[in-house]
Amino acid sequence: MPERSRKKRPADLNRLAASIVADATSEEPEPDPYEGKNPAAVELGRQGGLKGGKARAEKLTAEQRSEIAKKAAQARWNRHRRQEADRDQSSLQKSP
Repeated sequence: MPERSRKKRPADLNRLAASIVADATSEEPEPDPYEGKNPAAVELGRQGGLKGGKARAEKLTAEQRSEIAKKAAQARWNRHRRQEADRDQSSLQKSP
C-alpha cells in the first residue's frame, strides 16, 4: 500500500479555499504507487488477492466453516455485551 501523507489544512476558511483551488489546479502529476516495484510481482499479488477468499472457502470442510462462523458470532455477541456494560457503567457514573 502506498505511503500517504496528509497535508495540514489551514483553519482560516479563505486560506483553506485557496489551498483547495491550488491543489485542484496544480500541474503536478500524481505519483505512481507502483514505481520501483516489479510489475510481475505486483500483478501476482493482485491475482492472489482477487481469488483468496473464494479459494480458501473451497478448501475448508463444512465443520471448519461452521467453527469459523461460531467464533465470529461469539465475537459479535461479546462486542455487543461489552458495549452494553460500558453504557451501564456510564449511566451509573452520571447518577448523583
